[in-house]
Amino acid sequence: MTDIKAIQKKAEEKMDDSIAFLDDELARIRAGKANPKILDGVRVPYYGSMVPLSNVASISTPDAKTMLITPWEKPMLREIERAIMNSNVGITPENNGEVIRLNIPPLTEERRRILAKQAKQEAENAKISVRNARRDAIELLKKSVKDGMSEDIAKDAEADMQKTHDRYIKKVDELFVAKEKEIMTV
Repeated sequence: MTDIKAIQKKAEEKMDDSIAFLDDELARIRAGKANPKILDGVRVPYYGSMVPLSNVASISTPDAKTMLITPWEKPMLREIERAIMNSNVGITPENNGEVIRLNIPPLTEERRRILAKQAKQEAENAKISVRNARRDAIELLKKSVKDGMSEDIAKDAEADMQKTHDRYIKKVDELFVAKEKEIMTV
């Protein structure tokens, strides 16, 4: 007979992973403020391999509209600049020979709507992932009924899974609402 607690724990871990991934993805959507996480996807060639930008430079935000990238090796300035230009960040870097400065432009209303739509899509993907985790857990519970578990115990476990699912869906909605507010605030 399968262990109900193990099934529930595995489903909760999958749901936690979905929330963490959503949080990470929402952080990469720029909302008009300087946030080093928007550069997480930028990869730079370094001694023959592609590495994250944070592995070859320090990234700081002196104010809400500016990011400074200070490479640890001077020759990396050009490579970092080229990598930022080729990425989908949408910001043109300014190189003064010492550091690279990224000025975050103010967002237009249309761009804000596009970013809010993108955030909504990310939230929807997270909800799908949470639902899949619930579905997998319920399938395992139904399978364990065939293996000899009491139907009453399985129904109670399904009800618990539904409550857990609802709690995680609420978390996804809260993350999305907070990000949407951040994006739409001028």
